[in-house]
Amino acid sequence: MLHVNSSRSISDPSDPDAQLTANNGEYLVNISLGTPPFPIVAIADTGSDIIWTQCKPCTKRLFDPKSSSSYRTVSCSSNACNSLQSEGSSCSSDGSVCEYQVSYGDQSHTQGDVAAETLTLESKTGNPVALPKTVIGCGHDNAGTFSPKGSGIVGLGGGPASLVSQLGSSIGGKFSYCMVPYAAAKPTSTMNFGTNAVVSGNGVLSTPLISDPSQPTFYFLQLEAVSVGSKKIAFQGSSIGGSGNIIIDSGTTLTLVPTDFFSQLSDAVETQVTGGTKTSDPEGFFSLCYVPDSSLKLPPVTAHFKGADVVLTSDNIFIQVNDKVVCLAFYANDQLSIYGNVAQQNFLIGYDLPKQTLSFKPTDCTNT
Repeated sequence: MLHVNSSRSISDPSDPDAQLTANNGEYLVNISLGTPPFPIVAIADTGSDIIWTQCKPCTKRLFDPKSSSSYRTVSCSSNACNSLQSEGSSCSSDGSVCEYQVSYGDQSHTQGDVAAETLTLESKTGNPVALPKTVIGCGHDNAGTFSPKGSGIVGLGGGPASLVSQLGSSIGGKFSYCMVPYAAAKPTSTMNFGTNAVVSGNGVLSTPLISDPSQPTFYFLQLEAVSVGSKKIAFQGSSIGGSGNIIIDSGTTLTLVPTDFFSQLSDAVETQVTGGTKTSDPEGFFSLCYVPDSSLKLPPVTAHFKGADVVLTSDNIFIQVNDKVVCLAFYANDQLSIYGNVAQQNFLIGYDLPKQTLSFKPTDCTNT
C-alpha cells in the first residue's frame, strides 16, 4: 500500500462507489480528480494497476494539474516512485520528477508524470468520498485503442499502485461490480467498495483467488473445464500463476484461451448449435459466427472453476458484431489465458482479498 487515505470504519455506510458504463467492448468508471473535483471517465481494469488520466497540454477535454490546488508531482526518491518500478518508473531529464511508462496487451501505451492528488468517489449517502494523496499518473503521451469517451484507466489490480490497494484497509480489501450487456437499454451499473461489495444470498458461487508473487497485478483463478452441452473439455490454460491458470480481467473484452482448447470449444459449440444460419465475420476476426435470428438455439455452456460451476448465458458466449452477426466471444491465444468481460456480464462479481475468494452471483445488472 502506498499510503493510508482515511481512518473511516469499514462499516461506515458512506463506503465509496462509482458508476460503471458499458461502452463498446469496455467498461468506463466515473471518478473525479483534483481540488476542486474534475470529473474523469476511465476504463475500469482489474488487469492493471496504475490510475492515470490524460493531462494538459494534451489537446482533449482533459485534467489540468495547474487548476488543482492539491496536485503534487512525486520526487524520484519517494516511496511512491520506488513502488512503481513495475510500471516503468524513471526520473525526468532534470532528475526532479518521477515519471512512469506503461504498455498494455493491446499495444496501447501511456507515459507521463507520477503525482499525488485527491481522488473522489461517490457513495450511497450522496456525499462524495475524498481520498487525498492518491498516487496517479498524469499522462502526456497516450496512444492506442483507448475509447474517445474515456480519458485514462483506473487500475484495480493487486499491485501497490492500484485503486484497490491504495484504498487499503478502508474498504477491507473488498470490491464488486456488475457488468450490463453491451446492448442493454440501460448501460450503467454500480461498482462498490467495502461492506457494500459483499456478495451474498441465493445463487452465490465462490472460487479461490490465487496470487502469483511474480505477477502481483493479476487475479488468477483455476478453471478446470468448460462444458458445452454434455461435452466437458478439460482446461490447462496458462502455465504461469502457480495453481491458477487464467486471470479474470474487466479490461479485456473476449475470453482468451489456448489454441488447442479454443478449437475443441469452437467445434463443440458449432456441433451443438441448432437452427440459425452460419455466416462470416465481416472484419475477418472471429471464426464462428451466426445470423442472430429467432431460430438460433445455443447449447448450455458452463465454466467449471474450482468449487464453482458458473452457468453462462448466450450474452456471455456470443458477442454482437453488428445488427446481423453474432460471434463466439472466445479467442485463441497461447500466452496468458484471460476470462474477459463478456463472460462476466450479468453476474455480480465480488473480490474478497483477505479471504482470497471471488464470488459470482447471476444478476440482472441493469437493476444494480
